[in-house]
Amino acid sequence: MNNDMVRLRFAPSPTGYLHVGGLRTALYNYFYAKKLKGKLVLRIEDTDQNRLVKNAEQDLIDMLLWAGVDFDEGPHIGGDFGPYRQSDRLSLYKDFYYDLIKRNYAYPCFYSDDRLKKLSSGELSTEDAAIEDAIFKDFDLDTIWNKMNEEKFVVRFKIPNNQILSHQDLIKGEVKFDLTLINDPIIIKSDGFPTYHFANVIDDHLMNITHVIRGEEWLPSIPKHILLYNAFDWEVPQFGHLPLLLNSDKTKLSKRKNDVSVSSYIDKGYTKEALINFLALLGWHEKGDREIYSLDELINSFSFDRVSKSGAVFDVKKLNYFNNHYIKNYPIQELQSLLKDFHKEDNIFTDDMVELVREKIDNLGDFKNSLAFFSLDEIVLNKEDLDYIQSSVSNSILNTFLEKLNELNTQHKIELSHIIKAIQSKIECSPKDIWKTIRLALTGQHHGPSLNDIVNIYGINKVIFLLKNYAK
Repeated sequence: MNNDMVRLRFAPSPTGYLHVGGLRTALYNYFYAKKLKGKLVLRIEDTDQNRLVKNAEQDLIDMLLWAGVDFDEGPHIGGDFGPYRQSDRLSLYKDFYYDLIKRNYAYPCFYSDDRLKKLSSGELSTEDAAIEDAIFKDFDLDTIWNKMNEEKFVVRFKIPNNQILSHQDLIKGEVKFDLTLINDPIIIKSDGFPTYHFANVIDDHLMNITHVIRGEEWLPSIPKHILLYNAFDWEVPQFGHLPLLLNSDKTKLSKRKNDVSVSSYIDKGYTKEALINFLALLGWHEKGDREIYSLDELINSFSFDRVSKSGAVFDVKKLNYFNNHYIKNYPIQELQSLLKDFHKEDNIFTDDMVELVREKIDNLGDFKNSLAFFSLDEIVLNKEDLDYIQSSVSNSILNTFLEKLNELNTQHKIELSHIIKAIQSKIECSPKDIWKTIRLALTGQHHGPSLNDIVNIYGINKVIFLLKNYAK
């Protein structure tokens, strides 16, 4: 197949936020399309009108654009194969299911209001309904059209029940299906909307899609889709089914049990580069142990033969590792821009403050917590720490520290190690007492970044001011 003919698509349903698994699927499609200089299409599959969520489509588009997934066609930019929203394509599907009925590949099943109510309530199972609908398989083509105009109906596609279907998947390899175990699927619902299976095949064909890359939860749909392609005598695209994302206990990463929306990770302070790098390696990896990739490097390196057949564990600790790597390595101006956008505040931290803690920061939100003491005019201690800092030893340490600071010009850099030595030579105390006393007085914390850097970011005047709060 010619590289310039390669066309892939990402086709989410606007029934909620973009799932991290959905973003990974979009990324793999994007990597492959760009690597082969093909096209990537965004198609919104909104035929299930009962499950649509307001603003979900725009959220999907916003999250994909944030991640740098650059579509060539879609509802937000147009293209030559639109419309790119299935609800805008309804007029296209009628001729196709009529054609299948005429050629005896599909049949209408007539439903009363009562039967539809029982089906929607679960009183009549979909499996039992499929079995009961077998009475409609043999129909008189000459009389069926009038009945379809007068009564409510669904359309079912006929599944051959005497063969094994073999499918060669780009990722899973050969997969076989026993068609005797598959009921005839509904392809047109009673409201006239196509089901996922039917619209998906029609749209992929009309949009010249050559590769369908999606989650492995769609693998059981393969027989229905391939048989539909065969019924229309259309070329079947290449299919690849991606491994599931898993919890640490190897259960499926679920919306009910986990925080799985892309937007939630953005809100927590995870960066685009870290999330893309992390998701790309959940199910795909080159030979070797390389882990850090730019977007262009992922595009150039990606191949389906390195995609795993088994599920990948979504390990937040690993995501933190990637985020920390990028936070440590961003140019300071770029990191400051990210912090400004995240905290919605200008000049919230100086460059010195950011550099002080960035090595140990896992997400953008942690900067504010780690540097909170810089914005305080008074350090408030709990009772235990207050009792400690008001002891005679701590009081001597604070007063000696103040004496040494008063000897300095306000423009001087504070060499804390020199002052610590002076305190040790004058007072009988442990180094631990000195460091603990000074840190509590200046930050209210027991641990944190370099005290020497902290006192120089504060400046002599503020250090003196804070020490005087506790020195008697």
